Amino acid sequence: MTSPSLSVEEVVSVTVTGRQGTDERAALRALRDENASVRLRAALTIGAAPDPRCVEALIERCAVEPEFFVRDMLTWALTRHPVADTLPRLLGEVRSERAQARSQALHTLSKVGDPRAWPAITRAVLTDADEEVARSAWRAAVLLVPEGEEAALAAVLVTRLGRGGRATRLSLSRALIALGGAMAPALDGARRAPDPAVRAHALATERMWHDPDTGFAAALEGAERAVALGGAGGCEGEA
Repeated sequence: MTSPSLSVEEVVSVTVTGRQGTDERAALRALRDENASVRLRAALTIGAAPDPRCVEALIERCAVEPEFFVRDMLTWALTRHPVADTLPRLLGEVRSERAQARSQALHTLSKVGDPRAWPAITRAVLTDADEEVARSAWRAAVLLVPEGEEAALAAVLVTRLGRGGRATRLSLSRALIALGGAMAPALDGARRAPDPAVRAHALATERMWHDPDTGFAAALEGAERAVALGGAGGCEGEA
């Protein structure tokens, strides 16, 4: 049964003012409202006046919230709370069976930026079959990777070259480029892979690394032509 809808004005009035029990219940109820604007304002209100009792509800809502802009506000609200209250719960969500829960938890961890989250960025997470989860994992990984671990991370990331849609491949290229020179050996090996899609994606990533003004579409199209002309060598036939 759907909860009665709260007006935006009611949600805006939900603040921590001393009547915390009532305010908490109203805020949590608003997070489940059928109106996306109400849910957005509820997350905004909770973030403006952080309350540790709301952390669980914020994270649970992240797993099911259909609107991107509301999910983004939920993440912001979580970052406003002490890391001690959010980190353990977010790490648990990374292992959730629900793809959106994993993706949103990884996205939030990248915003929290606490290095203690790094052990949760496993190979299984980086190679998740769900593209949104994988993309969130890549973004979190390049932000959280400890010094000296960049090359090992790049070696895992290049195993995903040539897979997924255009947006996924762009995300992977950006993640690799963010690792800088540490990714060069792994990328060089990928340029000699048997799969032409992998070779083209590696070559496009290399071009974007050396020329940041190159758009991904143009880089990939040029790389695909080079691979087609150069055969197994990758770019030998490029003009």
